[in-house]
Amino acid sequence: MTSATIPHKTAQPWWRFGMVWLVIAGPAVVVVASFITLRLAIVHGDPVISEPTVQTQYDASHTPALKARNHVATPRP
Repeated sequence: MTSATIPHKTAQPWWRFGMVWLVIAGPAVVVVASFITLRLAIVHGDPVISEPTVQTQYDASHTPALKARNHVATPRP
């Protein structure tokens, strides 16, 4: 066979391959998400509490949780 009968394949540019975009897309999405998270953290930061808040009244809605906590802490006979 002569070289004239063999089809010659030309090299394609890198952006023509789908796998390249798949490899680039992962880190690119992470970078964009980190900037979105940074903006949310800056704009909607948690407020600083200057004085500690103390619950002074007994709340009856916490009774089941307190019983369960005390039950777990009670040693078995």
